[in-house]
Amino acid sequence: MVSPTNFLLHAFLWLALAATAFSLSPNFYHNVCPQALPAIKRVVEAAVHKERRMGASLLRLHFHDCFVNGCDGSLLLDSTSSFETEKNARGNLNSVRGFEVVDQIKAEVDRVCRRPVVSCADILAVAARDSVVALGGPTWKVRLGRRDSTTASRTLADSVLPSASMDLPALINNFKNQGLNKRDLVALSGGHTIGLSQCVIFRNRIYNATNIDPAFAKERRATCPRTGGNTNLAPFDPTPARFDTAYFKNLVKERGLLTSDQALFSGGSTDKLVETYSKNPDAFWVDFGKSMIRMGNIKPWTGKQGQIRVNCRKVN
Repeated sequence: MVSPTNFLLHAFLWLALAATAFSLSPNFYHNVCPQALPAIKRVVEAAVHKERRMGASLLRLHFHDCFVNGCDGSLLLDSTSSFETEKNARGNLNSVRGFEVVDQIKAEVDRVCRRPVVSCADILAVAARDSVVALGGPTWKVRLGRRDSTTASRTLADSVLPSASMDLPALINNFKNQGLNKRDLVALSGGHTIGLSQCVIFRNRIYNATNIDPAFAKERRATCPRTGGNTNLAPFDPTPARFDTAYFKNLVKERGLLTSDQALFSGGSTDKLVETYSKNPDAFWVDFGKSMIRMGNIKPWTGKQGQIRVNCRKVN
């Protein structure tokens, strides 16, 4: 008969091994397919070279995937008779992009690995990092081993994705619900140092906000009229194709493009961190990498959960 002590010891060891087996690791594909990560990097670099904005789009895909039931590639799934795609959610519709690049990455990775071994969720995580690096930003060790979900939820996406109209308490609470803190909120919002936004998203701020630089509001109104021009684009900061600290410098000057951007520097508890990042690129880079790793750890499917999709747009 097994003694209680031995039973507890074996149970502890089993749990430890299980946690080790199913936790994410930067070396997950080293033996399985060492060519996988270089292949992802090649396709991302080519896509960003062709269109600089694509770097921001690929970074955003990872973010919008992770916030909806974890980093499981659910955002990539098209609608079926069983569920409606998350691409139709309020925060995604006519906004998220780069799916064709993900398809290209998947095809190339499966080619070099000679089989579907890299999950679509992991592709999003690596492509986000490689996009930031391609635009002059920091690097970090992406933890890998995620599996792909077999379903998606537009309803959940509608309820959990942060909106451009949120104030600071709402943003803090939104990130807290994902296990992320205020430092993660500010650092990850710094991803807006690259990319563009549509007029329909920031129109209300440039015409109605009081915490906005008048000259900046006037500048933005020139390409974003009160009516029409919904898809006209404007940069989040003056250098949308370079990963730098201009985004935070803008906030200090009340030149944040979105309400949710300026909320980070508007007399609240995140002001000091915004000031720090605006003056210290190294601090921002270090924290951004750490926060990307933390975000990438949101409820991943691992082990035998889910599947490795052959086509990122549909369940096997």
